[in-house]
Amino acid sequence: MLEFCGVSSGYGRREVLHSLSACFEKGRMTCVIGPNGCGKSTLLKTAAGLLPVRAGTVTVDGAALSGMTPVQSARRIAYLAQEHAAPDMTAGELVLHGRFAHLRYPRRYGRRDREIARAAMERLGIGELAGRPMRELSGGMRQLCYIAMALAQEADYILLDEPTSSLDIANRLQLMDVLRALAADGHGIVAVLHDLTLAMEYADTVTVLCGGGLLISGVPEDVCASGAVREAFGVGLRRSEDASGGAYYVVR
Repeated sequence: MLEFCGVSSGYGRREVLHSLSACFEKGRMTCVIGPNGCGKSTLLKTAAGLLPVRAGTVTVDGAALSGMTPVQSARRIAYLAQEHAAPDMTAGELVLHGRFAHLRYPRRYGRRDREIARAAMERLGIGELAGRPMRELSGGMRQLCYIAMALAQEADYILLDEPTSSLDIANRLQLMDVLRALAADGHGIVAVLHDLTLAMEYADTVTVLCGGGLLISGVPEDVCASGAVREAFGVGLRRSEDASGGAYYVVR
């Protein structure tokens, strides 16, 4: 479990998260939602060790994040930022970068590293892209390559900041299906999303932030019924069912 206990953090003198307590489990997909500036990206950066904890503790399966070296934390937590450049390398080379935290001196990729990177690409159905330059790939394919890089990192927790923001609807759904499958395989997936209905329809757990604090964290049905979405966004959210009994959500 990746756990925040009374955590405060921020940038310079500006505190963004205020005594926040929340937990993110392996084998579950957690979608973090909330209005702009509420601390969603700050939460991910703090969990990844990129921002210092001013108060409270972050633990990873019971071990304090503060006691880990960057390499140790990278072996447990993979973080994908909101914006990705298209680096001047092939997709296969990018995915292989996920092995960096596992390299020993001299830092050279070995046979096992290449096998793990190749398996990660095959797992996501993009094995044929290994030799393609990243700059030639669509936004959806690039995003899958970055997720394959996180898989090659062999981290238990994968944190993603707005992974669907630059994708069309078909690629958004494909990516969310991939993330659900990774959670089912035992990874702890934590994804910040702006799309409320997408978050509600795919998440095992929805975590709602507002003003740097936690409003509620629970299964989508409970979050929808709680009124937390209206409190955070000023809009309502209704749960409905289709003819086959499947749930869907409507912002109103």
